[in-house]
Amino acid sequence: MLQLQLIKQAALAEGFAACGVARATRVSAAREHELRQWLAEGCHGDMAYLANHVELKLDPRRLVEGAQTVVSVAANYYPGDWEAEAGAEAGAAHCGADENAENARFHRRNALRLSRYAYGTDYHEVVKQMLRGMMQRLGLTEGKDGRAFVDTAPIDEKYWAEQCGLGWRGRNSQLVMPGMGSYYFLGELVLTQPVDAYDEKGQNRCGTCRSCLDACPMHALRGDGTLDARRCLSYLTIEQRGNIPAEARHAMQHCFYGCDRCAEACPWNRRFAQPTTIAQLQPRQALLDMTPAQWAELTPEQYRALFRKSAVKRAKFEGVKRNIAAALENFKPLENQKPLNNQ
Repeated sequence: MLQLQLIKQAALAEGFAACGVARATRVSAAREHELRQWLAEGCHGDMAYLANHVELKLDPRRLVEGAQTVVSVAANYYPGDWEAEAGAEAGAAHCGADENAENARFHRRNALRLSRYAYGTDYHEVVKQMLRGMMQRLGLTEGKDGRAFVDTAPIDEKYWAEQCGLGWRGRNSQLVMPGMGSYYFLGELVLTQPVDAYDEKGQNRCGTCRSCLDACPMHALRGDGTLDARRCLSYLTIEQRGNIPAEARHAMQHCFYGCDRCAEACPWNRRFAQPTTIAQLQPRQALLDMTPAQWAELTPEQYRALFRKSAVKRAKFEGVKRNIAAALENFKPLENQKPLNNQ
């Protein structure tokens, strides 16, 4: 039998910010109904894989034979004031080393950007490595004693994070953790051994707050903790192939990969978000240094170099170029605006 305290110690030692444990069971009837209804309404868009293996998603014991325990972990990816970093780099290049605060703000307004999670190394690789490190610390063998999952198998990640006591699913459909926020990647260990104690389910603390709903430019959030992917900018710029609707192109503003609007509006993030200490998830300077002109001229070779071992590759080169072109439609060139010391 595993010890809860040792599991959490192993998680912290690997760099996870939070860890919880629950018994492996079938998901609740309410969650099953919600998931099936969401799929029936087509809210998953063209992500057909989400409709595959539903029975596996409903019961982790079907994923891992003999499973008794689900361990949920959270890895912080918040890059800090990445806009300030991007602005400082662009400003230094444009105006010199004595860039002042006003000019830094000017250049931040004139930068193309990605969703915050996309500036570091591919989280699938990073979090999976950390989970395997946890298993080693606990004397467990992957395959024999369980499996590690990071957003690539039919496991209901946010449901299990909630069951494990990490937090709750907010109205923006993200897992919100008290005193921490939602800028976190989730991962799971599904283990064949029981634990001497289990955590209590997280309680929803959104209250009457509607900040995320009001912030979503495409009205993709449905108010019940689910979203309509067909209206979500993250889906439209990452998962969807083909043209981006005109309404969405305008709503993208300067962000050409993903969207952080609902997370930025969340009071838990605004108050508690702290920069990640996980080196591989920290922003790559090469991405922060890119100017709008450089993004506009992005070549396949540059794409491969910039996004080596990056989750951005999911959108493919053609998708990224499509997105950049759309974001540039909302862009006012630097030459048409002058920072203070160039006036």
